[in-house]
Amino acid sequence: MALTVAPDQIDRIVWNQHHDPFEILGPHMIQQDGKSVWAVRAYLPQADEVWLVFPEARQEHSMKSSHHPHFFECVVETEELANYQLRYKEGEHEHFIYDPYAFRSRQLTDFDIHLFAEGNHHRIYEKLGAHPTEIDGIAGVHFAVWAPNARNVSVLGDFNHWDGRKHQMRRVGNGIWELFIPEVKVGTSYKYEIKNPAGHIYEKSDPYGFQQEIRPKTASIVADLDSYQWNDSHWLEQRRHSDGLAQPVSVYEVHLGSWLNGSSADPSQRPDGSLEPVVTVADLKPGARFLTYRELADKLIPYVKDLGFTHIELLPIAEHPFDGSWGYQVTGYYAATSRYGSPQDLMYFIDQCHQQGIGVIVDWVPGHFPKDGHGLAFFDGTHLYEYADSRIGEHKEWGTLVFNYGRHEVRNFLVANALFWFDKYHIDGIRVDAVASMLYRDYLRDPGQWVANEYGGREHIQAADFLRQTNHVVFSYYPGVLSIAEESTSWPMVSWPTYVGGLGFNLKWNMGWMHDMLDYFHMDPWFRQFHQNNVTFSIWYAFSENFMLALSHDEVVHGKSNMIGKMPGDDWQKIANLRCLYTYMFMHPGKKTLFMGMEFAQWREWNVWGDLEWHLLQYEPHQKLKHFMGQLNRFYRSEPALYTQDFAQEGFEWIDCSDNRHSVVSFIRRAKDSEDFIVTVCNFTPQPHSHYRVGVPEVGFYREMFNSDSRDFGGTNMGNLGGKWTDEWAFHNRPYSLDLTLPPLGVVVLKLDRDKTQAAQTPQ
Repeated sequence: MALTVAPDQIDRIVWNQHHDPFEILGPHMIQQDGKSVWAVRAYLPQADEVWLVFPEARQEHSMKSSHHPHFFECVVETEELANYQLRYKEGEHEHFIYDPYAFRSRQLTDFDIHLFAEGNHHRIYEKLGAHPTEIDGIAGVHFAVWAPNARNVSVLGDFNHWDGRKHQMRRVGNGIWELFIPEVKVGTSYKYEIKNPAGHIYEKSDPYGFQQEIRPKTASIVADLDSYQWNDSHWLEQRRHSDGLAQPVSVYEVHLGSWLNGSSADPSQRPDGSLEPVVTVADLKPGARFLTYRELADKLIPYVKDLGFTHIELLPIAEHPFDGSWGYQVTGYYAATSRYGSPQDLMYFIDQCHQQGIGVIVDWVPGHFPKDGHGLAFFDGTHLYEYADSRIGEHKEWGTLVFNYGRHEVRNFLVANALFWFDKYHIDGIRVDAVASMLYRDYLRDPGQWVANEYGGREHIQAADFLRQTNHVVFSYYPGVLSIAEESTSWPMVSWPTYVGGLGFNLKWNMGWMHDMLDYFHMDPWFRQFHQNNVTFSIWYAFSENFMLALSHDEVVHGKSNMIGKMPGDDWQKIANLRCLYTYMFMHPGKKTLFMGMEFAQWREWNVWGDLEWHLLQYEPHQKLKHFMGQLNRFYRSEPALYTQDFAQEGFEWIDCSDNRHSVVSFIRRAKDSEDFIVTVCNFTPQPHSHYRVGVPEVGFYREMFNSDSRDFGGTNMGNLGGKWTDEWAFHNRPYSLDLTLPPLGVVVLKLDRDKTQAAQTPQ
């Protein structure tokens, strides 16, 4: 049979050098002997014989090899070639397949490509990646990947024995490659084989893949994220109409893999009754396995609810290859880690959180990514996702690469990723990791090892613009959510709106408060009188940003000791110091975050390969501290004065901040649009004080609402017998005052009981 295509074109297919194999393979209308006929061509490596099959007509035509033993073609006279199949033999085995090159319609429109090229395709994850779909009545998966500098791209998988010759993709615009492969199913593992112009081959997991294999494997997995049936519509609607900054926010920060381990001899069950694969913890704890998302829903959610926290913050759950990175070196930005189960299992966990009234915040890492060969690094044989200049594009101390925020498609990848977690997983907030490393070009770099911006400064202008774009887009789509910056410098207006020049976050971690307070509480109480400014300084800047007070995982690793180990004194004083610190933290303006284990005074530093020291809860001091934490959270949530004006000067006023001789501070918190206020008095020494006078603004009975030294919490139970009446004694520039007893290392919180006061003032 005469060739219907030039031999050099066949060679380009055989050698995988064609940017658009659809030009050669599949059905093509040609003229032959004055008639229009169909030439069908297929390249099937390892095939010995091939037939063109029309299942409905029950016809088949033998295809002949042309120019190359595995390049086959035949010519047929028919009006339509819809849904034909190829039957081929490989040795003793026979296979039937639908020809992927028969599905010629593009799935990405010109508008998709245009939006992506300018960095504004907010749901590009619905176009790029692997998507189960149906074309012309045939089910399969549409694959698409951005690799603009690749010579060729192929899809690899079990379905083609990981042979890059079999499913060559076509380039459709702006460096995007696509291919629909019939009969590929959800659960199939795959990668992309990418060749650069020099012919070097890179096997990469899918940047937009929704699931990856369990480490140490690195392939992506075809997933369907739309199959889960959510039951949180009421929660989402309520969130949409709420102002998160005027609500109580108390966050329990969790690393799922080390909160609680299970036994590898006791695998969990899926909803259909089948067994989950056992994913073991590292060898430091032999015989242990990770709990699944569904098991965590059964155990973690009730625990957090009992403690009274409003939110769970998850350390990064995007896929990462190394447990020891804590999730902060991400290779699969769109893939929830498979360590704990499937995407639907994570959806179930979040759904259950919402049904129990708990929000979910996810740590998000847009600042850097690892150099793993299957990941984003040198993706298409060039510096695609990262800057080419290592003075901008590499964090040598961390061994990671920096995203090229100046490239529209890279910025689009990240902005859409933030939206993706809100869209597909219904999360309630992101905590953006290491913002300072993004904002400064000289971050952790020595002189001469960084490049100034176009104005000669150290600020990373492109990164700042990216953060503004991300926050603007997130709040446009999802009002009522939280975007929290872990930012440790004095960069201005981090939590200010973008329309006034801010970065657009609505919360910023208060790293200054954290360092000051941990330094203060680390001291022997006798020395605290000389460092009163550690306690008071945070108020000088407390209202310049929307601050979150965070005692995070970073403070209990790398030789820093856990929280109880930082405290001075004997065991009783150590726990009393913790109660004092936590109560002051919850009375201070700002939202709150506490890392797991701090709530019951774990002694050991956090170990990502173990779990928490749950055995400590058999001992009364640890039990009572956990009970204290629950009561503190419930009190905090019950008093609008403690959260409605966290970021307004009107919500806070000192009563006295200068009594350094006794290491005592007192202050008032006021509620928004209400006469209610809370009086807090903190004694930061183990010396109790009787007849300690504190000025107050109104006459009446002040009920003792909370006392960190309560017997129920393991304290001495020293206090004020339920409350005190004011004295007609002006003090602290206020017309009335209270004669109080201050417990050792204790905080007392009082509130004017207006009903009792009015009853006492009403003539009988």
